[in-house]
This record gives sequence, structure tokens and C-alpha cells, in this order.
Amino acid sequence: MTIVPPPPTADAPWPVGLLASKVRDWIDRLGTAWVEGEITQWNVSGGNVYGKLRDLEQDVTISFSLWSSVKSRVPADLKQGDRVVAAVKPNYWVKGGSLTMQVFDMRHVGLGDLLERLERLRAQLTAEGLFSPERKSRLPFLPQCIGLVTGKDSDAEKDVLRNAQLRWPSVEFRVAHAAVQGDRMVSEVTAAVQRLDADPEVDVIIVARGGGDFQNLLGFSDESLIRAVAACTTPVVSAIGHEADRPLLDDVADLRASTPTDAAKRVVPDVSEELSRVQQARARIGQRLTALVSHEVDRLEQIRSRPVLASPQTLVDVRADEVVRAVARGEELVSRAVERAQTRVSELTAQLRALSPQGTLRRGYAIVQAPGGAVVHDPLDAPASTELVLTLAGGTLKAVSAGLPSPDDTDTAPSPAGTGPARTSATPR
Repeated sequence: MTIVPPPPTADAPWPVGLLASKVRDWIDRLGTAWVEGEITQWNVSGGNVYGKLRDLEQDVTISFSLWSSVKSRVPADLKQGDRVVAAVKPNYWVKGGSLTMQVFDMRHVGLGDLLERLERLRAQLTAEGLFSPERKSRLPFLPQCIGLVTGKDSDAEKDVLRNAQLRWPSVEFRVAHAAVQGDRMVSEVTAAVQRLDADPEVDVIIVARGGGDFQNLLGFSDESLIRAVAACTTPVVSAIGHEADRPLLDDVADLRASTPTDAAKRVVPDVSEELSRVQQARARIGQRLTALVSHEVDRLEQIRSRPVLASPQTLVDVRADEVVRAVARGEELVSRAVERAQTRVSELTAQLRALSPQGTLRRGYAIVQAPGGAVVHDPLDAPASTELVLTLAGGTLKAVSAGLPSPDDTDTAPSPAGTGPARTSATPR
């Protein structure tokens, strides 16, 4: 039967050993528990390991002891910074009054589970279009102010600043220090990125870290950080300094740099290279202009050497000769045409005159017309005493028909001016 001592009082206090024994007995009843965390300290002494294990999300740390007998059974590559699960049992040391966790088993967190969760998140964000090339922005050619998110006094910060200023000495930086691993990493890096994105003077943001193992880089695949970077209006460059593993920050960033040094080289142009390019461009422009001017001078010389410009009067003389020949030819053709026309007119005039009634009259013929104006064709048409009008070449006469001639008058020659005998008693009109 166990005798339970009465509660301690000021008049009857417990001995320290009794209290320590009670604490040890109560802690022993807790048993063994599996916990997950990150090794922040790993010291080997006498074959035993003394270290610390930190919570992955809260700022809570516990000390642990791993005896040499157990150390031979755990993975030999365990080291500071690893993410592990451990079977621990609280152990209260009565003599020293300290509490520690005795490790009975320790192993790496299943990387397969982490990779599976990471790939599921990658697929989800890809489906949402956060990694689409169309949404990525082009970096400015010469940023006036660069925002830098990195660890304080880290090699990554020094590399970016030194290489950028060597390439372009006048470049300015707006540095936002943040934890780049551990439980505060996601919140601090997200806040720094958002603060620099809200700064109107920052032209591009570089998130830099000097590499690390897969577990140390898990924070750069956190969904809240990825969405914050995707929402930035300022171009973001990921420079985590790794090659084997790609955190999701590389996919959502507008540009991925292999190292912080590479980020500085790709964000800031080299002043010496740009000056060389300017000089080369000026030399090419000068050569082009010289060649163009020389070509135009040669063309002018060729034009000036042509006869029409060397002796302008030659063109006038040639054209004047052509005009003179054309005028002479024209006069000749016109003269021939006029001559042929005059000959034709003369021929037609002769024909007209030959066929004209007036010509017939001039040959001694006359036209005899009855009083009504009808032409007398037959002597029977002009009986005796018929008044007639005789049209001669020189005018007209009035006459009176004497009728048909008697037989006694047949020996008498006919008058050329009439068709039969008639008495003329009129004068020309």
C-alpha cells in the first residue's frame, strides 16, 4: 500500500527530491509520441547527439537527446535543417532538474508525400492560369530602381548588389530583408513583395536566396506566396540559386534566374556593352550615310557628264534641226496637196464648162421656150403666130413663130439659132 504524503505547506514543505520524483513520475506516464519538425541543432558528442527540433509553423523549439545506441539505427545523413519525424519520450533529469526529449527513432519526412502535395498544387495553379506565359510581363530595359527581397547580410544580397552596380553603377536598390527559410519565411517574403510592388518607384522585384536543399526551399512553393507574386503588377524575378528542384516561385515569376548573380546580369544591362553597342551603331550609321552620300555624288557626276547637261545647247540645236526639217516637210506636203487640188479644180472646171448649157449656147445654139416657159422640142409645138422666147449666149430674144416652112422654102438653109423659120421682132433682154 502506497502512502500518499499530505499536500505541502509552508509549515510542512516537500523536499526538493520528493517534488522532482513526482515530476519525473508524472512525465514518465506521458509515454512516447511521434512529432514532426525541423532540426535546428545537431551536435555529436561522445557518440551521442544533442540537438533541437523546431515546429514547422510556430516559434516553438524542444531539445532532444539521441543516444549512441539509437543513433546507429537512424539514417546516417540526418543533419541540421532536415525535416524529420521522431519518436520522442519526455525525460526529466531529477539530479539536474532539466527536461529533455529522448529520441527512440527518427526519420526523414516522406519526400514522396511532399512532392505529391507540391505537384497537386502545381497542377491546380496551372489550371488557374497563374503559370501561363501570356500573363508574364517583360522586364524593363534599364530599371531605375530595383526591389530586392532577400535575407539580411546574406551572400545572395551581396552578389546581386555587387554585380548590378558593376554592370550599371547608377542603378538604385530598394532592399527588403526577410527570412528566407523557417516558419516566418512565407509571411515575411510575402509582405516584402507586396510592399515593394506598392512602391511606384520600383521597376522590378528580385526574390533572391543562395540555394538550399529541397526542404529549405518549400516555403517558396507556398500557395499564399505564389498568389501574392501572381497578383503583382511589377515584374518579379525568381533567383533562388538552385537547379535540381524548382519551387513554384520559379513558375509564377516573370523571369527565372539560375543564381542571384545571374539575376543581376539579366535585370541590369552592362554599361560597357551598351556603350560598345552604341558605338557600333554609330559606326554603322556613319558608314551607311557615307555610302549613301558617295552613291548620290556618283549619280550626280554621271548625270552632269551626260551631253544634255554638259552642252545644253546641243539638245536645242538637235530639236531646232528637227523642227526645220518638219517645217520644210510640211510646206512641201502642203504645196503638193494644193497643187493637186488646183489641178483637180481645173479639170473639174473644164468638165463643167464643157457640159454647161452656157457653153452650148456659146457655140451658137439657142433655147426656145413657149410662153409658159416650156422648152420647145418640136416645130409642131410652136404653130404660127406663137410668141417664143429665145435664150442665146448673150441674152434672150422674143420671136413669133412663122409655122412650118412651105415646100418652097425647103432649099433654104436652117438658121442655127432656131428649129424652124420664125420672125424675130424682139431685142435682147
